[in-house]
Amino acid sequence: MIQSETLELLEWPRLCQHLATFAATKLGVAAALDLQIPATQAQTAELLAQTQEAYQLESRAGGALSFEGIQDIGSTLQRAELQGLLGGEELLAIATTLAGARQLRRIIDSAPDVPTLKELASQLRTYPEIEQEIHRCIDDRAQVADRATPKLAGIRVQMRQLRDRIYQILQGILQRQSNAVQEQVITQRSSRFVIPVKAPQKDAIPGIVHDSSASGATLYVEPHNTVNLNNQMRQLLRQEQAEEEAVRRALTEQVAAVKPDLDRLVVVVTTIDLAAAKARYGYWLQANPPKFIDLGEPELAPKNTEKLDDENSSDENLDEEQPEKSQVLIRNLRSPITLRQLRHPLLVWQQQHEQGFAVVPVDLTISPQIRVVAITGPNTGGKTVTLKTLGLAALMAKAGMFVAAREPVELPWFDNILADIGDEQSLQQSLSTFSGHIRRISRILEVLHNKSEGESAGEGEENSQFPIPNSQFPIPNSQFPIPNSQFPIPNSQFPSEGSALAIALLQYLAQHSLLTVATTHFGELKALKYQDARFENASVEFDDSSMQPTYRLLWGIPGRSNALTIAKRLGLLASIVDEAQTYVGGASQDVNQVIAGLEAQRRRQETKAREATQLLHQTEKLHKEVSQKAAALQERERELKIAQEVAVNEAIGSAKSEIAQIIRRLQAGDQTAQNAQIATETLNQISQKHLPSRKQPAKPKPGFMPKTGDRIRIPSLGQTAEVLSGPDANEELSVRFGIMKMTVKLTEIESLDGQKPETKAQLAKVAAQAAATAKAKQAASEPAKPNPEIAIRTANNSIDLRGARVSDAEIEIDRALSKAVEYGALWIIHGKGTGQLRRGVHEFLDSHPQVSRYELASQKEGGGGVTLVYLK
Repeated sequence: MIQSETLELLEWPRLCQHLATFAATKLGVAAALDLQIPATQAQTAELLAQTQEAYQLESRAGGALSFEGIQDIGSTLQRAELQGLLGGEELLAIATTLAGARQLRRIIDSAPDVPTLKELASQLRTYPEIEQEIHRCIDDRAQVADRATPKLAGIRVQMRQLRDRIYQILQGILQRQSNAVQEQVITQRSSRFVIPVKAPQKDAIPGIVHDSSASGATLYVEPHNTVNLNNQMRQLLRQEQAEEEAVRRALTEQVAAVKPDLDRLVVVVTTIDLAAAKARYGYWLQANPPKFIDLGEPELAPKNTEKLDDENSSDENLDEEQPEKSQVLIRNLRSPITLRQLRHPLLVWQQQHEQGFAVVPVDLTISPQIRVVAITGPNTGGKTVTLKTLGLAALMAKAGMFVAAREPVELPWFDNILADIGDEQSLQQSLSTFSGHIRRISRILEVLHNKSEGESAGEGEENSQFPIPNSQFPIPNSQFPIPNSQFPIPNSQFPSEGSALAIALLQYLAQHSLLTVATTHFGELKALKYQDARFENASVEFDDSSMQPTYRLLWGIPGRSNALTIAKRLGLLASIVDEAQTYVGGASQDVNQVIAGLEAQRRRQETKAREATQLLHQTEKLHKEVSQKAAALQERERELKIAQEVAVNEAIGSAKSEIAQIIRRLQAGDQTAQNAQIATETLNQISQKHLPSRKQPAKPKPGFMPKTGDRIRIPSLGQTAEVLSGPDANEELSVRFGIMKMTVKLTEIESLDGQKPETKAQLAKVAAQAAATAKAKQAASEPAKPNPEIAIRTANNSIDLRGARVSDAEIEIDRALSKAVEYGALWIIHGKGTGQLRRGVHEFLDSHPQVSRYELASQKEGGGGVTLVYLK
C-alpha cells in the first residue's frame, strides 16, 4: 500500500503519461502507462541495457527502429484460441503485425553492438507463410478475395452475370414506365433489387412492395419479372457467405495453431517499443544513463554514535552483557551518490509544453557514510521539489530509464523507495495533519521492519548473497524521503515534543535505511550533523536582495526559514510582520546572520571555483590542441623522413643499375675515346636525374594581390572588409567593413586564407632571384664541351670532302657542324691539290655562326690537307 502511495506522491503516473507519448504503437503506449518498477537489480540491468541499445539505434543515421504495421492483436489471438471466427480486418492486422515484426528484427540484426536487443529479436517468429496466405485470401478492403478459392470465384462470376440480367430488365422498366417511377435509380431492399415507384401509380408496375419512404409517397417495388432472378441472387449470396466464412475459418485455425508464438511476438515487440520510448524520452530530456553504486562489506557501528562523558558504569556493564543490541550492521556505499545538474522531468515537460518557468537544476553529492540529509530553508524555496526530484530519479533508474542529470549519474539501487509528502488530513477518518503523518510513517516503518525480518530469516540459507549473522537489525537497501518532518502538533502546544520525536525517528532511520532525506524547520535537527557523522545539512538558497528563493541547493549549511520575510512578500500586513519581528529572540537573529554570512562566503567561493574551472578547461583545451598539433607535426616529419629515405634508396638503386650497364657496355665494346666520352655524358645525365642538388627548385607560389570587390582580412582590427579600390602607387587601398570606410597599407591586410600580398620591393626581390636562378639554370643546362686542346678525333666528328665541289662541300660542312656540336670540334678533310676547295671551305667557315675558330691540322693528322674547326 505504501509503495503505491509513494508512486502517487511522487507523481509517477504523470511521468508515465509523458513517457507514453514517445511510444510508436498502442502496445507501447499501454505498457508505458502501466510501467512497473522491477523487483530485482538484475531486471533493472536488463531494462537499462535495452534502453541504452535502443538509444544507440535511435541516434544512428538510418538505423532508427521502425514499428510500422504493428498493431495490438492480443484480443484477436484470444478469440482465435476460443475458436471464434476472425474478420478480414483482424486477419489483416495479424498479417501487417507479422510483416512489421520481421522488418523490426531485420533492423536489429543488421545493427552492431546491440546484443540485448538481438537476443530479444531472435525470439520473434513471424510466420511469413501465414502472412502470405492472409494477403492471398484477404484484399486491401478486408474482404475475402476471389482468388481465395476457385469455388468462390465461380460463385461471384455467376452473381455478376445474374446482376447484369436484373439490371437490364429493371432499366427497361424504368425507361418504359418513366412517368410512374419517382427517380431513375435501381436500389436494394432486403438484398433484393427494387425500383422507386410513385405511390398513386403503383399499379403501373406490378410487383412486390418491399418498403416505402417516410412520407409514403414512394414505394420500393420488385417487379414480377425479376422475382425469380432475385431469388437466385439470394441463394448465390448465401453460398458466397458460406464460402467466405470457410476461408476465414481456415485462416483463423492457422493463427490459433501458433498463438503461443504470436503471444510471445506481441510481448517482445512491446518490450522493444517501450525501450525505444524510454530512449526517445531520455534524448528529449537530455538525460544520461545511471550507474548503480555497489555496497561495501557490512561493518559494525554503534547503535547510538553520540557518546556521553557522564555515562555510568552500570550502563557500560549492560552494554557488555548485550553487545548484539548495542550494535547494528551497516553497509556503506563504495562511492558517493552523484547527481549533478539534476532536473525534475515533470517541470521540464511543463516548461517545454505548458509554458512553465525555467527549471533550476540541483546538485546532489552525498558521501558514502551519510545516511540522513536534513534540508532546511524558507517555505516555497524548493525543498519538496528537491525531494520529489530525487525520488523520481531513483524510480526512473530502477525502471531502466535515463536520469535528467549531467554525467556521471551514480546512485544506489534501492529495494524500496518510500515517501511521506504532504498532508493526509481527513475529516471522514478523523485524521489531523499530525495523525496523518504518523500513520503514513508507521506504514513505512512496517515495510522496513518486514524487510529486516525477511533478511534475518534468510541468514541461514546457503545461497544468501549477503549473510548477516547475529544481527537483529539488518539494513534494507531503502530510501526514505520525509518532508514535513517537523510533525506539526495541533495548536502548537508542544513543539519540543515534535522535535524530540523527529530526532528519534531520524536516528532510527539512520540505522535501518540506506538513505533518508527530510525537510525540517526544527533547529535541533540542524545540529545533528555536529553530533553524528551519518547526518548532513543542506539548505535552499534565499536571495536577500530580491527577497525571493533561488531554488538552488546548498550543502553543509543549514538554512534560514525567512518566514517573516516570505509572509510580508505574500501580502501579510506589514504591522503584523513588524510586531512578530520583536518576538524573535536575539540568539535566533544572530544565528541567521551567521548563516547569511556563510551563504555569502559560499557564493564567493563558488564564483571563484567556476572561474578557476573555466580557466582550467581552457588550459586543458589549449594543451590538447597544442599536443595534437605537435603529434601531427612529429608524424608528418616521420612520414617525410621515411618518404625521403625510400626515394633516396630508389634513386641510388636506379643509378647503380644504370652505371653498371654503362660499365658492362664499356667492358664489352672497344675502349675508345669516343665510348669514354659517351659514358661520361651518361653519368652526368644520371647525376642530374637523381641528385637533389641538380634538380630544379620548385616555382614559388604566386602572391596575393587584392582587386576591387575582393573580401580581405585586417588582422590588426580583427575584421573582414571589402576592397573598394585596388592598391595605388603608394601601395594603399580603400576598404569598407560595416558602415566604415578606411585606407590601409598593402602590408596590413591578408587574404581570407591567410596569404600576404606582395609589395613592389618583394616583387623586385623575387624577380632578381628568378633571374639569377634562370641564369644559373641556363649555365647548368648547357652541355659540357670537351676542351678543344684535348679534342679527340672520331668518325662522328670527321668529314671527307676530297673531290667535291665547293657548293656541295658547303652543304656537307653545315650538316656536319650541326652534328659535331656535342664534340666541340670538327675535322674537315679537303686535300691539298690546287687549294681551291680549301679556300672555299675557309671562306664558308669565316661566315658560319657556329664556328669559333679554325686552323690547319697538325702534320700527324694531315697537315695542309685537313682543317680543324672549333665550335662555339
